[in-house]
Amino acid sequence: MMATKMVQCVKFNREMEGLSEPPFDNHPMGQKIFDNVSKDAWKMWVEHMKMLMNEYRLNLGTAEAQEFLLQQMDAYFFGPGAALPPDFVAPKEK
Repeated sequence: MMATKMVQCVKFNREMEGLSEPPFDNHPMGQKIFDNVSKDAWKMWVEHMKMLMNEYRLNLGTAEAQEFLLQQMDAYFFGPGAALPPDFVAPKEK
């Protein structure tokens, strides 16, 4: 069994369990996410991304939509407002 990969999560600003593999093959953002984003923060992004896709009615078959989401993802994890507020409490799982 592989050891759990730990990362210093950019979102939670602490060491947490990382993803088991980079989310995108052959894209620099995938490696950046893999090295800096925890599993929990990634789950939060996926929920955020679903909201963006619905709000903007994105068609992921288009390069524009993919590019838009990559920009949003970069801002979400690495932009100026990326880290959660220190007193952030994650919503309870349903």
